[in-house]
Amino acid sequence: MKTFNITRNLQAYCRSEKTRYGFRHLAELHYKGNEVGTAKCCYYNRTWERFEFESVLEKLIGENEFLSKTQKARALKYLADYNERDPFFKTIALVSKIGGIIADDQKSQNDWKLRMIKAGLENRGLTIPDDWNELTENEKQRRLDETIAVLEGGEK
Repeated sequence: MKTFNITRNLQAYCRSEKTRYGFRHLAELHYKGNEVGTAKCCYYNRTWERFEFESVLEKLIGENEFLSKTQKARALKYLADYNERDPFFKTIALVSKIGGIIADDQKSQNDWKLRMIKAGLENRGLTIPDDWNELTENEKQRRLDETIAVLEGGEK
């Protein structure tokens, strides 16, 4: 369970559950300790979020009828300003970059980077394009390097 302290009186509690076909994020909104809303997002293969639970939190706040317009605006600003990087992402990026040092040629470097990114992210929403093997090594390198830059904390 993860807690987001939006204001002194407003907290969101989020958790993840496995499902038969993927997983879901569940969120509860509490005002002064009392539950005032819930939200759920189900995923089979989700897209990237800036931080874990971003989508379910946006849904929780955006669809909440208890909050005033001012409270909603403040909570949405909290989400917009929230910046948390999973430290695991930087580790994946670092290990992926090692391929550039130990591999002899571009293909070996790309293969290493892809293996490391897959190992770290495959169960966290990563999808490799169906036509990956048809791409040139230069295009693979460009895409892998962009992915590594995002994992390091940069934006593409």
